[in-house]
Amino acid sequence: MNEQQLVQRIGYRFKRDLINNWGLILIPKESLLEAHHVEWILNHGIIMEEQDFESAQLVTSEELVTQASEMVKEMFHLINEEKEIPLEALNRSVIPAIYQATEFPSLFSVLSGLQAKDDYTYRHNIGVGVISTLIGRWLHLPEDELSMLSTAATLHDVGKIQIGDEILNKPGKYSDNEYEIMKRHTTFGFDIIKRTPNLPPELALVALQHHEREDGKGYPNGLKGDQIEFFSKIVAVADIFHAMTSKRVYKDAAPFYLVIRQMQEDRFGQLDPLICNIFIRRMMELAVGDEVILTDGRRGDIVNSNPLDLTNPLVKVGDDYIDLSKHSNLFIQTLVG
Repeated sequence: MNEQQLVQRIGYRFKRDLINNWGLILIPKESLLEAHHVEWILNHGIIMEEQDFESAQLVTSEELVTQASEMVKEMFHLINEEKEIPLEALNRSVIPAIYQATEFPSLFSVLSGLQAKDDYTYRHNIGVGVISTLIGRWLHLPEDELSMLSTAATLHDVGKIQIGDEILNKPGKYSDNEYEIMKRHTTFGFDIIKRTPNLPPELALVALQHHEREDGKGYPNGLKGDQIEFFSKIVAVADIFHAMTSKRVYKDAAPFYLVIRQMQEDRFGQLDPLICNIFIRRMMELAVGDEVILTDGRRGDIVNSNPLDLTNPLVKVGDDYIDLSKHSNLFIQTLVG
């Protein structure tokens, strides 16, 4: 495993003892891989394989969300002071937390925590990073591209550090002038990433383009179709889903079924249809076994997804099985996880 692959395994558990040439145990089995271990392993020429690690779920979903959000918060404060990305903090702490979140047993419990209105700006960056990473995996991106996508998604809104809190946290609709100011976060983010050494240009383009739309009605440049970078299209899908399903100062989270319905409609004009289709199908497959709240207030568990009607699965409520595809006025309000 190379350095990048080892960094992505920070927080994982060793499945074997690490032994030196004299037979001494350097790191015992069951220990967790920590950031300082990575450089040590590389410097000593120790060869590690994928099968040498296993996931270690030692924190609750809320603890994971809180820790990751605090990491992003601290990183954004550093960026605001130094005017460039602190790459070591990003690669050693934030991105491994993103990867850990994608492998949590109940993904929707993680996403639920990321949808709280407290520290929304920072939770949103983690949420978009997690969702984009999942989409990248579902698209079978090579590991180096997946790592780049995760980083780009986590930094997509970095330009907001140059937008005043009175606009970012405004509890109401923006005026035309405020909206124009808010839209500038895309170019601010592009500039911040561009002036950070050793970051690939794709990352800056995601910050610039994640509000562009397939029909050319996005911003800042009104790009359309193939003019928009592929990573930017992935992050656009993740950004919309997380924003719509999150609580904000000025609005409650939209019902799950309305968000998915809107994204299904947006496939025809605003969002990339391939990415949207894969996202909706795989998210509903992941939801099987998870608890949901229906629009009539009842709680149940998703038993099976419906390939012909993805957003209306079979749900078990008590002893009853409800096929939502046969109920025109009953939908999933919230995915609890």
